[in-house]
Amino acid sequence: FVFKFVFLFSPHTDSFRWVKDGKEFRRELFESGTLTAEVKEELRSYQGSYRCYVANELGTAVSDLAHLITEPIPTLAKEKRQKTRSFEEGESAVLYCNPPKSSVTPKIHWMDIQLRHIPLNERVTTSLDGNLYFANLIVNDSREDYTCNAHYISASVILPKERISISVTPSNSVVKNRRPQLQKPAGSHSSYLVLRGQTLTLECIPKGLPTPEVQWERMDSPLSPARVRMLKYKRWLQIESVSEADDGEYTCTAQNSQGSVKHHYSVTVEAAPYWTRRPEDHLYAPGETVRLDCQAEGIPTPNITWSINGVPIAGTDSDSRRHVSSGTLILTDVQYSDTAVYQCEATNKHGNILVNTRVHVVELPPQILTADGLVYKATEGQTALLQCHTFGSPQPKVDWEIFNSGPALANAKMSQTSDGNLQISDVSEDDSNMYTCSVRHSNRSISAELQVLNRTKIVDPPQDLRVLRGDDAVLQCKYTVDHKLKQPTIQWKKDKHKITSSITDVQMEDSGIYSCEISTKLDSVSATGSITVQDKPGSPYSLGLSEKKDRSVTLSWMPGAENNSPVSEYVIERKEEQNPEKGRWEEYRRVPQDIRHLEIHLQPYNTYHFRVRAVNGIGMSEPSPPSDSYSTPAAKPDMNPENVTTVSTDSNSMVITWQELEQRQFNGPGFKYKIYWRQASGSSPHWKESSASNPPFIVNGTGTFIPFEIKVQAVNELGVGPEPDAEIGYSGEDLPLEAPSEVAVTELNKTTVLVRWSPVSMESVRGHLLGYKIHLRKKGPRTHSRRSLPMQEPAADRNRVIVVHGNKVEMVVSDLQFYSNYTLTVAPFNSKGEGPHSKAYHFSTPEGAPGPVSFLTFESPSETEMTLRWGAPNKPNGVLTGYLLHEQLMESINLPLDTEFTLKGLNPQIQYHFMLRALTAAGDGEPIEIEGATLLDGEPPSAINIEAGQTSVNVSWVPGERQRNFAFSFRYLKKRGGEWEESEKVNSSQAFYQLQGLTPGVQYHLKIHPGNNSWEFKTAGPELHELPSSFATQGWFIGLISAMVLLLLVLLILCYIKKSKGGKYSGNAQSTSHSFLEKSMFKKPSVV
Repeated sequence: FVFKFVFLFSPHTDSFRWVKDGKEFRRELFESGTLTAEVKEELRSYQGSYRCYVANELGTAVSDLAHLITEPIPTLAKEKRQKTRSFEEGESAVLYCNPPKSSVTPKIHWMDIQLRHIPLNERVTTSLDGNLYFANLIVNDSREDYTCNAHYISASVILPKERISISVTPSNSVVKNRRPQLQKPAGSHSSYLVLRGQTLTLECIPKGLPTPEVQWERMDSPLSPARVRMLKYKRWLQIESVSEADDGEYTCTAQNSQGSVKHHYSVTVEAAPYWTRRPEDHLYAPGETVRLDCQAEGIPTPNITWSINGVPIAGTDSDSRRHVSSGTLILTDVQYSDTAVYQCEATNKHGNILVNTRVHVVELPPQILTADGLVYKATEGQTALLQCHTFGSPQPKVDWEIFNSGPALANAKMSQTSDGNLQISDVSEDDSNMYTCSVRHSNRSISAELQVLNRTKIVDPPQDLRVLRGDDAVLQCKYTVDHKLKQPTIQWKKDKHKITSSITDVQMEDSGIYSCEISTKLDSVSATGSITVQDKPGSPYSLGLSEKKDRSVTLSWMPGAENNSPVSEYVIERKEEQNPEKGRWEEYRRVPQDIRHLEIHLQPYNTYHFRVRAVNGIGMSEPSPPSDSYSTPAAKPDMNPENVTTVSTDSNSMVITWQELEQRQFNGPGFKYKIYWRQASGSSPHWKESSASNPPFIVNGTGTFIPFEIKVQAVNELGVGPEPDAEIGYSGEDLPLEAPSEVAVTELNKTTVLVRWSPVSMESVRGHLLGYKIHLRKKGPRTHSRRSLPMQEPAADRNRVIVVHGNKVEMVVSDLQFYSNYTLTVAPFNSKGEGPHSKAYHFSTPEGAPGPVSFLTFESPSETEMTLRWGAPNKPNGVLTGYLLHEQLMESINLPLDTEFTLKGLNPQIQYHFMLRALTAAGDGEPIEIEGATLLDGEPPSAINIEAGQTSVNVSWVPGERQRNFAFSFRYLKKRGGEWEESEKVNSSQAFYQLQGLTPGVQYHLKIHPGNNSWEFKTAGPELHELPSSFATQGWFIGLISAMVLLLLVLLILCYIKKSKGGKYSGNAQSTSHSFLEKSMFKKPSVV
């Protein structure tokens, strides 16, 4: 081995010496402080605790204790090959590693013979001692090459232990789930002592079936995710760099569907000594007082001692100038001889620490080491430190002043450090100024400038986002920064890893706390937000079936991940193999989230599969893997069919029907229905029976409407169902034979009558009497007036059927028509139909007040006259005798049966309100009302609106109110000349007219005839100019040219005919003719 000690505070080192276990070790060294083991000596002789002493003319420094442990490289003792260990499926197991002991704990790897790691999970895990634990075994765990490999990293050695073989056999006991128990630690309580700064690991390794779930808790406060890590599938709870705050009680709870087990951990945190305040090296002038503060903490509280040049003060000569108070060494009136290295050492049962402090007594002139004219920049709210480092002995004292403001220490925000620097807390823009640092009693000084800038702010911090898995998440961080600073650095972090602020396709692992830090050269500011990724819950798992019985089974499961949205309920689904209708998954039941096992009631003779889904606020999970199938034994039926009844239609048979059982209710093979029947009032007490696989069942030769006792029983190969109750059924019905008699009608009012009749005998009904039907027929009005013929009525108004249910023998018939003749008959009915009708009964309704007239209109032939016209009532309800006209401003007028009446001498300024009623001998009919006034003489419009197009113009106006129609026409004339043109006749009530056939771009005059008003308008578009007249446009010239062209065309046709005949001309003649044609056809035309 090689020990080295590096001494940093002096380049003038004279000698080194080593002390082992408190005794001098070897000789003093001068060239180097390295201690090297001698080859000829045994290494174990060097084991112990070492300290190095380094000395020169300024004193002696001492190192901390160094502990040396020597041991041989770990090796494996020869082991016997272990026999194969046998287990049943579902049992727990432990495979022991027992690596060779060493001062350094090895890292354990469980592998197979091919150096592949054994897969670890909640069911299979390792412990701190290296053993391999199985919470429960499955058949696939059988293997012959479980190998524990111990890796000693410092020795660079891997030691493979002897292979372990286990065999797991299937067993029916696997269905008997096991309550959780702890394999490690043992018992219900354990205690742990851990030192501050160390790593604490608590183990909780359970066994049980299904595999237990582990939950950790702290008794006095919640577990902090920032402090605690869950490892090995929650089997380990680990706290790194333990502090006093981690002292307390912890619990581990392992639970499955069969129960739970809990273990308590008492964690006590103690601490080796650690410094809270260290003395510093310094120069002192003769006569000064030296104060060396040395403070340390630890659990238990450490003891502090002082040494001078490695010699405890208690072992030196006493000096009244030197004393120790509460760990502080005070030297008064120091002299040059007090120059030395002073050691402060803190010790408790967990260790010791030592610090060297150099005291140098010397006289030196004052100097300022800080450069003059420095510029300091700070942002608002920060603490600025303006430096003024001095050197000298005694220590120079300095004063700070503010330019034009006096001493700096007069400002409450400013203070001076022990080494002369000026500290300004919570700086603001007012603190921007020039500052001067001066050494007292000398002419030495420097100046410094402070510039205070706006501090960096985050104005819109990142939010706490809840995002669905698969969506995108964007974290924003808006900030402001002083314009004098360069663009800041923006850094996003999650778990100390740099990220971007935009996350696409977020997954569950993206959940966490995100920080945004804005940094400039002067300051930085940060803010945090969070992303909580939510999703449908994970599928439940580890489905188990227990407590299997003929008619029930208990289903248990373990919850999947909630995915940041609490599970509200579980949905149990099942599938039945024996039932084709339910051979698919269907929802069986929903249970609250705190239920993890459920007793399910089953039907016999069926095979069931189960699966479970979880539901949270986001949605429903995927289904769990299906459970093992479970088959129930066959049994005789539990129930009989319901709703046993008869629905017979044939009069000599009985049809028995019932509600079939579902196939899952058959309970066994060979299922059928047994049908029993016998006459309800017969002399035979014996039941007739038969069987059927499904309804209906028909019994023939029963007679008409005979009562029977009937019952239906479920049967399979294992037996019959419960004894059924007998029901009363009937054979088929037939039409009733009798008609009601003594039909009578009593008038209740003019449109309502009471109809009575005598009932038919029940024997004649030949079935269940459902009631009676009253057939009412209206023959028409009794008489009518000459002026108002009856309107054709629809058939539904002429013929009515009133149904009377049950055994009632009277019925009120309403809504009859006035002054009408009616005929009615009554007939009984059953489910087969109606029986014979009673004799027809005739009656009439009296006359009533008429209905309203069918219409009422008016017209005004003059300013003082108004003619009313109307139609007779659609429902005269009797013989019309006339009409009654009423107006508020005049007396009522009785009118004859005419449908027109003219009122004269009316006031044109009055709005009249007329009411007209029809009259019969029974009274006045309902009125019909109309309002109106006489019309004034019409006149053409005096104001019009003109909208011109290219070849037309739209003219609109507002017709006069209460004016009769007036006919007029439009006259229009081109402004440049021409003749007046006139439109067709236009009615004043039209309010619109379009003049067509106009010329674009032309100005027109417009008048209304009759009338004196005139208007002007111009059509849109460019004006079309006419060509000047010439002989080429004259008719005679065009005719002449047309005649010449026609004559030339005839000549050409004749020449072509002559040529086609041939032989009638000499060659010269033909040549001449041809030449003529060529000249005629191709002669260049002249220009006229």
